[in-house]
Amino acid sequence: MPRLILASASQRRLELLAQIGIVPERIEAAGVDESPRPGETPARLARRLAEDKVRLVAERFPEDLVLGADTVVACGRRVLAKAADEDAARRCLGLLSGRRHRVHGGVSAAFGGSVRTRLVTTAVRFKRLSAAEVDAYIRCGEWRDKAGAYAIQGRAGAFVIDVIGSYSNVVGLPLYETAALLRGLGLEAAWPKS
Repeated sequence: MPRLILASASQRRLELLAQIGIVPERIEAAGVDESPRPGETPARLARRLAEDKVRLVAERFPEDLVLGADTVVACGRRVLAKAADEDAARRCLGLLSGRRHRVHGGVSAAFGGSVRTRLVTTAVRFKRLSAAEVDAYIRCGEWRDKAGAYAIQGRAGAFVIDVIGSYSNVVGLPLYETAALLRGLGLEAAWPKS
């Protein structure tokens, strides 16, 4: 069995992998430029970033299985990146309020010179947020380092009317597709012995 290397320093992705019995042997943050290219759709951006991360780390570890992912939150064709400050977080929440948006998750794996990638899109609908709700969410700080300035697995879960598609994709990694991708490359989740 090859070693599994996660091309991401995301604690959420580590926790999600552990949830399905997968523990990477090494963490290697890829450090790629996450800026969209001119005319690039949010879905293509998520896919490209996942592939770029995997390719970069796979160059350093050619004998290992490398897994990478990226999450892009979008309102229409507009990418809602990680908010840099409170004002940016307020703008994101204002755009999401009372609307449906999409979360595109790219997941990619490299092994033996080949790269396989999956794209998962989840639709999320927010309730209309009051100024007091936005203020309280900004104060709690949960928006920091989150695409779209929210964490569905936290307090922002109270803003979500419905989710169509993979919930774990919105958290940071589509688990079904990730497990299938890794299984196709020979890595099975570890199940406890009975």
